[in-house]
Amino acid sequence: MNLGPLEIGLIILAVLLLFGYKKLPDASRSLGRSMRIFKGEMKGMKDDDARAVPPSPAFRAALQAAVADLRAQLEAEAAAAEARAAELRARAAQPGAADAR
Repeated sequence: MNLGPLEIGLIILAVLLLFGYKKLPDASRSLGRSMRIFKGEMKGMKDDDARAVPPSPAFRAALQAAVADLRAQLEAEAAAAEARAAELRARAAQPGAADAR
């Protein structure tokens, strides 16, 4: 898709008619600022990706220990809840359990 001089002239004429000769410098200036900000943000995102460092082995070990502790606590709570549920089921299965209420 090659643009010839006639097509470029028509595009420039359309832009001048749409925006007017007074607002065209402001529009191009704001477009330039927007492009500069966009490029800066893209560069910042690339820099953030480059700075991402994997966690150290000591941090990873501490995290694994914390996860193991949480898992043990949750398993203990689950066992206690199962024991309580079994106790309640046994109590409900006894004859005359409805009269005790």
